[in-house]
Amino acid sequence: MSISVQQATRVGSKPGWLKPWQKAETWFALLFILPSLIGFTLFYAIPAVRGVFISFTNWDLLTPAKSVGLANYQRLLTDTDFWKAMWVTLTYVVINIFVQTVLAVLIAVLMDRLTKSIVVRGVLILPYLLSNVVVALLWLWMLDPTLGVVNSFLQTIGFERQPFFGAPSQAIATIAGVNVWRHMGYTALLVFAGLQTIPKDVYEAGAIDGATEWHMFWHITLPLLRPVLVFVLVTTIIGSFQVFDTIAITTQGGPAQATRVIMWYIFEFAFQRFNMGYATTISIALFFILILVTIVQMRVLRANESDL
Repeated sequence: MSISVQQATRVGSKPGWLKPWQKAETWFALLFILPSLIGFTLFYAIPAVRGVFISFTNWDLLTPAKSVGLANYQRLLTDTDFWKAMWVTLTYVVINIFVQTVLAVLIAVLMDRLTKSIVVRGVLILPYLLSNVVVALLWLWMLDPTLGVVNSFLQTIGFERQPFFGAPSQAIATIAGVNVWRHMGYTALLVFAGLQTIPKDVYEAGAIDGATEWHMFWHITLPLLRPVLVFVLVTTIIGSFQVFDTIAITTQGGPAQATRVIMWYIFEFAFQRFNMGYATTISIALFFILILVTIVQMRVLRANESDL
């Protein structure tokens, strides 16, 4: 039985999914991302997979690991200290995200309306360029109850000195305030960049229709900023759940476990109690919590849609 030339060509042709791999651009692209891919594999992917296996063991870092099955995960569900640490973390995240986002949007709008100076943008980004350790030490000294310049100023204007990091009622809010100060300028610049993508004729049309500045902010600026705000909220919330450096320098989980966030709880089990198996279990639980939070944010904020 003979077959037509068209059928023979179809039989001999390669699948469509192979076509991109036949292009030189594809191989050049792979060559450029190869260093990052190697780094990701060595320092992220392989440790993550190994961590899953460690979570099923009891390992003190000194002796060989012993398999315990699902015992660590069963312990996690009934661990009241874990849930307390998660509650402290959630408190920090809410304070940090709310204050940082509101201030960043306010600063970005003021910059867009009043000045677009590069100098102003440079000053805003300066705190973000400092390491977390340096920022934590700086504020630890400034907020010292006895010698801190902030308490000296408060006393000068008639207020009592405040313990800040030393009081259970103030510690987590103080930690959040320090990190808001460091990240606020960077977040404001991201929002400012988003404002530059909004067409100016939209505001002109709103002004012609008699809309006030307040109405245009709520009904034009914020809806059109949604893609940028989604990115800011997702990345900031993920980072906030992993706060550690500031607490390690200032409070170390105290006072009275008021700043014992989930990352510090993991650190305690891994390097103070030498229970790496359970510490890894908590890390995996945090990983899935962050995935769930991210998915919910993406769905609620409609991250894949644009109002432009």
